[in-house]
Amino acid sequence: MTREKSDLSRAFSEDGARKTHVGGQALLEGIMMRGKYNWSVAVREPSGAVYTEEHDLASGKEKNGWLYWPLVRGCRALVESLVLGFKALEIATLHAYAEEDEGEEGSSIRTAACSQATSCSGSPARTEVPEGTSGSCGTAREAACEQGSEHEAACEQPTRQESEFEFSWRDDFGRPDTVIDALGAQSSLEVVGEAEGDAPEPVANSKDAHNIPSAKEPESEFGKKEMAISMVCGLALGIVLFIVAPAFITNLIVGEYDGNTLLWNIVDGVLRVAVFVFYIWLIGRMSEIKRMFGYHGAEHKTIHCYEHGLPLTPENARSFPRLHVRCGTAFLIMVMIIAIFVYTVVPLNALIAAWGVPDGAPKLALVILSRIVLMPVIAGVSYEITVRWAGSHPDNPLVKVVLWPGMQMQYLTTNEPDDGMLECAIAAMKLVLDREEAEAEQAAQVEQATRATQAKQAAQTA
Repeated sequence: MTREKSDLSRAFSEDGARKTHVGGQALLEGIMMRGKYNWSVAVREPSGAVYTEEHDLASGKEKNGWLYWPLVRGCRALVESLVLGFKALEIATLHAYAEEDEGEEGSSIRTAACSQATSCSGSPARTEVPEGTSGSCGTAREAACEQGSEHEAACEQPTRQESEFEFSWRDDFGRPDTVIDALGAQSSLEVVGEAEGDAPEPVANSKDAHNIPSAKEPESEFGKKEMAISMVCGLALGIVLFIVAPAFITNLIVGEYDGNTLLWNIVDGVLRVAVFVFYIWLIGRMSEIKRMFGYHGAEHKTIHCYEHGLPLTPENARSFPRLHVRCGTAFLIMVMIIAIFVYTVVPLNALIAAWGVPDGAPKLALVILSRIVLMPVIAGVSYEITVRWAGSHPDNPLVKVVLWPGMQMQYLTTNEPDDGMLECAIAAMKLVLDREEAEAEQAAQVEQATRATQAKQAAQTA
């Protein structure tokens, strides 16, 4: 009788031959998938429907080539992932918990969001409703679009605005009816008036948009502020938990930094990893986070299924391990390990001696500040190792050693998903794959046309 393989051994030994650059992120009751040309979100709504939304990715490689240099590209990828993750989380929250705040205000907001799922606004968002279920989104939209010509004009206005006016950073950041995506994409939102009041007149042009009051504008402004505050608070919490607190405790255990620098950095690194593991374990006890970790497992299983060339179905995806060798968790662990080496080789002791920094709080503050300043360098080095090198040499035995700590962490950050979670992951994955197939077909047609033109020119010259 052969012993069943663990998810860890299966993830290493059964890595699919068809490697993909598609990655994802678990959300509240949903999945975000990111490809080469677009990113998509699939969210399970309270009605049981799967809401899907996709946005283009605007690559800045042609204009900002230096962002793709070694070491720099790791910092760019980290920042883009954070911003894009917050944007996807915002979409997921809107649709996963939309019916919990029912009322006139909540109804208006939901009507605006659901109207994007129809041809009325021309948005790429849509809702897939299970057979036999109407869903509240369709009901809200029908009620909104059947109220008369004024409402129809308001529904069609975002499409006219996007067609009549070119994108402008100066103008579009001031639009109350436009949301700027993290990576350059833009989507229009309808301006919804009060439930019992008259609908506002359609805005003639984008320059007059901010001069016309609406019930949606304050909420849009609050939403942007809320997102910015959340990002700042999250970054501040991360600095306190994973930099300030370990450094303070290490200073109490080991003593002054320049007394035994190597031991100080090792203890600091071990404490940082311990705090991170405990933090992940602690939040994993929460019911909502448990479900999010289930969606994380669904993301990995879906990618496994695609990389093995099988049709994307819950039945096929269910058979694969919930761990994946190219998970971003390995990147986070590698950041903490690489930090120990970077902090050790940086000549901080020379600066302390040259500046005459006194013992106690001033010296500890300088150590903490140096760690914050060096974060981009550490992120860049970690990206080159875990993403570029390990991703390009999956069969190298050393890769397994490097990725082993991150693979162990996935036991905490992933759970076995149910079929509903797998359906969301597959829906998001298909939107990305469909776009890449379309882009590949278009590129092939262009190449074929170019070759035909070249052959015709060669025949004429001969």
